[in-house]
Amino acid sequence: MTWWVILIEMAVFAALFTAIVFTLSKGDKKYSPASIHNYPPDIQEEYFKTHPRVEVGYASKSVLLAKSCGILLFTGILLICARIAGAATFGQGFWLAFGLMAWIGLYDTCFLDWVLFANLPRFRLEGTEHMDKAYHQKWFHAKGMLFPGIIFALIPALLVGWLVTLLP
Repeated sequence: MTWWVILIEMAVFAALFTAIVFTLSKGDKKYSPASIHNYPPDIQEEYFKTHPRVEVGYASKSVLLAKSCGILLFTGILLICARIAGAATFGQGFWLAFGLMAWIGLYDTCFLDWVLFANLPRFRLEGTEHMDKAYHQKWFHAKGMLFPGIIFALIPALLVGWLVTLLP
């Protein structure tokens, strides 16, 4: 596998991920349970003081559906990346996919969450616009990247590793 190809894939994956995040934060989509789930608990509580409470836990159907769709989408993207990079074994496919997922976790946390999410009004839930400090909770996002983020990263990585062994 070629390093320059992997670096290009990292940039493309970050661009795709950013496009997905911006699409899911557009209009009423950010008020879905699967999106609210990604906000710190104090922001959720403030939001639910003035809006109908919906289930936003990991076990809720809407969050499970969103995460499952994310796994399928990422598996497809990462499988294409593995094929382009020349992955031929389970290990190569797994480690490339896991590395790209770890990269996207860092990118999401350090740039999207800590910089954009914390500072752009488009990400603020209605009724929580005044909660500037709550939107700048770096530890909340770092914890989410570590767990369950690592577990979430393992699933598409395992699927990509397996699919690399199946495809000619």
